[in-house]
Amino acid sequence: MASFVDRVVLHVSGGNGGHGCVSVKREKFKPLGGPDGGNGGNGGDVVLRVSHQTTTLLDYHHSPHRHAQNGGPGMGDWRVGHQGETLVLSVPDGTVVKSPDGKVLADLVGEGAEFVAAAGGQGGLGNSALASAKRKAPGFALLGIPGDTRDIVLELKSIADIALVGYPSAGKSSLIAAMSAARPKIADYPFTTLVPNLGVVQAGDVRFTIADVPGLIEGASEGRGLGHDFLRHVERCAAIVHVLDCGSLEAERNPIDDLDVIERELEKYAVDMSYAGVDGDVVPLNDRPKLVALNKTDLPDGKDMAEMVRPELERRGYRVFEVSATSHAGLRALGFAMAEIVQAARDAVETAPPKVAPAVLRPRAVNEAGFTIRREERNLEPLFRVLGDKPEKWVKQTDFANEEAIGYLADRLNRLGVEDQLFKVGAKPGDTVVIGEDDAVVFDWEPTMMTGAEVLTGPRGTDIRFADWERPTRAQKREEYEDRKAAKAAAREELEAERRAGIWTESTRRRAPQRDAAREQVDEGEWADDDDR
Repeated sequence: MASFVDRVVLHVSGGNGGHGCVSVKREKFKPLGGPDGGNGGNGGDVVLRVSHQTTTLLDYHHSPHRHAQNGGPGMGDWRVGHQGETLVLSVPDGTVVKSPDGKVLADLVGEGAEFVAAAGGQGGLGNSALASAKRKAPGFALLGIPGDTRDIVLELKSIADIALVGYPSAGKSSLIAAMSAARPKIADYPFTTLVPNLGVVQAGDVRFTIADVPGLIEGASEGRGLGHDFLRHVERCAAIVHVLDCGSLEAERNPIDDLDVIERELEKYAVDMSYAGVDGDVVPLNDRPKLVALNKTDLPDGKDMAEMVRPELERRGYRVFEVSATSHAGLRALGFAMAEIVQAARDAVETAPPKVAPAVLRPRAVNEAGFTIRREERNLEPLFRVLGDKPEKWVKQTDFANEEAIGYLADRLNRLGVEDQLFKVGAKPGDTVVIGEDDAVVFDWEPTMMTGAEVLTGPRGTDIRFADWERPTRAQKREEYEDRKAAKAAAREELEAERRAGIWTESTRRRAPQRDAAREQVDEGEWADDDDR
């Protein structure tokens, strides 16, 4: 069972925003209470925060999926949904956050350093917030936006000032135990140390941290041993200390050959940009200040071996220290030499001016539309893809089961200028239009009427623009006109025939008696004239 994990893939997702509420105030003696639907709450964020109480990424190795709390939905009586709580994930000091393709997103160094790994979604507006002078009682609300979902890679790079490198069983863990209060596992067989060890050393007024790289052997860059996997823990170090085993009983090994092998492996290791100096550059591990510790000089053979190899090492320019982790011989001098290098590196960081990129202000252009339209082709038919933060966000907020909400989306897109731009790029009614890249909304484009949905009459939650109605053509209008004209002529002929037949009653005329008598005389005269004719 793993007890130390320094690299994990974490799947994080922010909380979803709560949906807005559709509600109308209903209270006694207040028949026109109006809309009172509240807004939905925002979803919680997923935040990575450095904590000294956390030393490993083991928890995220066992539980790699983390989701923040969702926002609550809005309610009637203008009640707002609850805000989703932020999910804080504690990480060790020195954690580097990367994307799956290796891009560094954040370098978390120092207690309390934070990084928002996944932002929560925005809550939707209720119908009370959507009400206006023209749309007094909206029958729809905006939906909450889902939270961000992403995969991130967490790599632990220990905050060490001095890195101890060397062959297995060279005595690196013994040196840490002798120079600090750390108590790593120590045994007389290779690959005893399976995880990097850290120890704090006090040399005069300088306090610094040392770390070892377990299992660094020849071929580590090709996957042999363990050291190449743990070299990331010494990328932040100021100096390298080569721990050479002078008491080895293997005939084919000697300290000089061990040093050459380790130097080649360090040269093959590429330090990434997760940690850079004040000048913005990264110094390779084998180009950093180096010290050589000839260990196990308390052994008779170890003392003789150290005296033989010391001249060659000094000729190469190394500062050489003969030490013994068992008798503590030479450790004080080695500790002060380490402190000297660490202090020089710290002074350089404090005195050198930081390399700050100049701020570049890019104001939004006056004619910037805020969206783009890309013409594509699918199944030999034209397809127009609308891309932009606003259109894609508005689509996520729209309840496509509500006609009024769809009409509101159409009005927003029209005001943004999407329809005008579609005309300019050659779109025709009935062409396929897609909004967004992933989880896109596909529809057949029909230009909306210029009148907004807020001034159109219709039942709440509906839009008459989506009714099954087609605008009649000129020929259809003429045909309907001729039909109405013929029907009126036929009705007049029928009335004339009834009139000639004398089919009339008092109840149908409803005139005063004097006017009725006069009208009868006139009618008789008309009838007589008609008979004469």
